[in-house]
Amino acid sequence: MKSTKLFFLGAVAILASCASPQKEEAAMALEYPETKKGEVVHEYFGTEVADPYNWLENDTSSETEAWVTAQNEVTQGYLKQIGYRQQLADRMTELINYPRVGAPNKVGDYVFISKNDGLQDQSVIYYRKGDGEEKVFMDPNAMSENGTVSISLLGANDDHTLMAYSLSEAGSDWSSIHVRDIEKNEDVEDVLEWCKFSGASWYENGFFYSRYPAPQEGTELSASSDFHMVYYHEIGTPQSEDKLIYKNEDNPRLYHFGNLTEDKEYFVLYEAQGTEGVNVWFQEPNRLDEGFVAMTNDFASKSDVVDFKNGKFIVATDLDAPMRRIVAVDPANPSPENWETIVPEREVYLSSVSTGGGQMFVSYLENAMSKIYRMNYDGTEANEIELPGAGSAGGFGGEKDWETLYYSYTSFTDPGSIYAYDVATGASEVYYQADLAFNPEEYESKQVFYKSKDGTEVSMFIVHKKGLELDGTNPTLLYGYGGFNISLTPSFSTSRLLLLENGGVFAMPNLRGGGEYGEDWHNAGMLMKKQNVFDDFISAGEYLIEAGYTSSDHLAIMGGSNGGLLVGACMTQRPELFAAAIPAVGVLDMLRYHKFTVGWGWVPEYGSSEESAEMFQYLYGYSPLHNVTAGTEYPATMITTGDHDDRVVPAHSFKFAAALQAAQAGSNPALIRIETDAGHGAGKPISKVIEEYSEMYSFVLWNTGVKEL
Repeated sequence: MKSTKLFFLGAVAILASCASPQKEEAAMALEYPETKKGEVVHEYFGTEVADPYNWLENDTSSETEAWVTAQNEVTQGYLKQIGYRQQLADRMTELINYPRVGAPNKVGDYVFISKNDGLQDQSVIYYRKGDGEEKVFMDPNAMSENGTVSISLLGANDDHTLMAYSLSEAGSDWSSIHVRDIEKNEDVEDVLEWCKFSGASWYENGFFYSRYPAPQEGTELSASSDFHMVYYHEIGTPQSEDKLIYKNEDNPRLYHFGNLTEDKEYFVLYEAQGTEGVNVWFQEPNRLDEGFVAMTNDFASKSDVVDFKNGKFIVATDLDAPMRRIVAVDPANPSPENWETIVPEREVYLSSVSTGGGQMFVSYLENAMSKIYRMNYDGTEANEIELPGAGSAGGFGGEKDWETLYYSYTSFTDPGSIYAYDVATGASEVYYQADLAFNPEEYESKQVFYKSKDGTEVSMFIVHKKGLELDGTNPTLLYGYGGFNISLTPSFSTSRLLLLENGGVFAMPNLRGGGEYGEDWHNAGMLMKKQNVFDDFISAGEYLIEAGYTSSDHLAIMGGSNGGLLVGACMTQRPELFAAAIPAVGVLDMLRYHKFTVGWGWVPEYGSSEESAEMFQYLYGYSPLHNVTAGTEYPATMITTGDHDDRVVPAHSFKFAAALQAAQAGSNPALIRIETDAGHGAGKPISKVIEEYSEMYSFVLWNTGVKEL
């Protein structure tokens, strides 16, 4: 039932001019708020490192709040000079104002479906019983005045009378779990607080879920989150009576998740060492007091139980298979030497496995594009699903008796469709197709391959209007991520049209550190090989210039979270290469990132400044905050963050902005845009999305030479 993947009218007039920007003429005199410097110094293996803006780590102090207000005033003042900013906001409003529908989810006699009429801040969840009238089940837009409450359905109990759902506010990772009576369409009294990264796996009269201890008041959005635990909650009882299923008393900095196999034969417990290695344990749900049996227990691999079938676990794993394979595991002999391979490793990356209708659906990435095969649980009768084109697809999840499954497909020029798949016939038909006010025939996308600094071949997607002249003057946005085994595949973006419609080029390389080419590709861009990621990105920019797409005066870079680190590192290493940079919600202080919220979970990916002198020196060598040099002319920069971001705390962005403003030579702006009542990105209201992206693309176009549309 689950999909497995171990831890997303006419065009505006084309450009009147793409001439090389005259920075002196375009410059606006900026007066930044005064940012005091403190005397804080940290010592790492005998090296003292000044942290003058350490006080900005206290994001709830009145002093920091005043600084945030003052910075936003400067940023908004700068953006007001861009005459077409409102034009882009109006165009994005027009583009995004189309009905959006999610795939149906069957729960007994009920069908649940999410819908958005176009400009609703959050999608509304509807339901119907059989062929009855469709009604509103939950409308998060009615739960807050500013549209910042988001909800997610977590699953229903066995008799399909109760639905668990999570509720999050202002984009925070913190959520509360609630339970709703489906027939009455009313919440019951059960409310579970301080949940984060949790599902709800129903068993008997309750469900398993994950939570943290309640944090100290005032530190909810910044303090380290320790002791992620699995509990069982029985319906009708207070949370204080929930039964602790698992807590690692010896190591508070691990993630713990649990779920039952579809027929509830086993409860599977995952213990994750941050975002890397995962231990897998299991036990019959009525014998949890006896302890768990290990399937893997050394954090050396990532395995995910797909289902339990014919007396064996079906498991997707990268153990001894960096491109991943599927194995059968006997619970009586679960150690890896006894595993039976049923779907061997291939030369392309096995990205996910779904089950539904009694079948497995195995998804591969072939040069970062989807290939999906339907097969039996033993790996036989593998048949490729015919997709609409070369793009990204996913879905096919459902229960074993479902006759119809659903999957989605999208590409750079296809806004996305949902297809209904008939399990008996293997036929697909369109269930929902997006209808935007744009013509996809005006655009083209291609995949190219270029050499990185060390000679490694890297793939990159390039999207632009047909008939583009390769004269080196096109405003170009280079976007990347490169980390945590995350794959960047073709997908449609409404906001991206603000660039493409106005003669811009969008480029997206598949950097090392990502998962597009398997675990070896990921490993080549982590820990003390992280510089490979930056080299790949810089080489992508050089390729775009050499091929005539753009020039340094017209090249912008953007990335978020780990991608914000990417942008920060590249703009400090090669400031002359880029005209503009937008590091969004970025990890920018590589010496202290692990001290906030769940930052410790990234240590397996990045390493820590405290683990060894060698690792400290490596991190210190590329940490964006610590490599800002006074007197350097950096690209026009707009850092973005949210005041409720409790994943990558805003202190990263605050401190980087302060350092950049103090160091910047020349007239390029060094701005920070701080969204209030917003977090790392999830659950952001449509109104905020429109405002944010119209301002980001205004900044990009303005600083890559576009002075009028």
